[in-house]
Amino acid sequence: MTIAERHKFILDRLQATGFVSVAELSHEMDVTMVTVRKDLKVLEEKSLLYRSHGSATSISPYVNDRSVSEKKLVHVEEKKRIAQEAAKLIQENQAIIIGSGTTVLAFAQAIPKNIPLTVLTGAMNVTLALMEASEIEVVQLGGVVRKSSSSVVGHFAEEMLAHFACSQLFLSVDGISLDHGLTTSNMMEAHLNTAMIGSTQKTIILADSSKFGRKGFGKIAQLEDIDLIITDSGLSVHYKERIEAMGIELILA
Repeated sequence: MTIAERHKFILDRLQATGFVSVAELSHEMDVTMVTVRKDLKVLEEKSLLYRSHGSATSISPYVNDRSVSEKKLVHVEEKKRIAQEAAKLIQENQAIIIGSGTTVLAFAQAIPKNIPLTVLTGAMNVTLALMEASEIEVVQLGGVVRKSSSSVVGHFAEEMLAHFACSQLFLSVDGISLDHGLTTSNMMEAHLNTAMIGSTQKTIILADSSKFGRKGFGKIAQLEDIDLIITDSGLSVHYKERIEAMGIELILA
């Protein structure tokens, strides 16, 4: 292959999958990994991709903190479908934890309001969404209000959480990375989410496909620490195969 042919091959693969591996490109193009890295460097300098630890993606792997008022306007239909699938997992008389974020807010809104349930949450908008549900008891965590996520974080929330044990955690994240695990853009929220995982039997991640291959500042957990991911059908084959190979259940809404 010529340099131009290699660059076209790499960009075509990226467009199809959103992710390419240096090792796989080396094998498929029959060139050394040194050559592939040079090609990726040139393409990154032209702002055509982003390099990261032996691979490249079509979008920046790093996410910034955004307010819920901004997040609720993107991927709306995908979040609704994810929420509806997650609501099917609810059983009567469970005690569950719901994290913060627009996807779990959509989930809270999708929960049948006539089902007996106990919900523990740090998200104030989740609490408000369940206020009119007479059969659902809501336990609101207290702490420092993080306005951008409409939730509480900090020592008091974590201290309160330590007094409860729940069957399922429904958690949204800002990033799902194969090498870096689950992340969010705020370190205090990440720390609370980690504590939530430790307080439940089963952790369920609700995240649209745009979150895959992304990284936030605060690390929550490794992928091996979770049980189920519910996402939309836009998830690439690459991530689908890798996640299932790790033994993590995957539902595409």
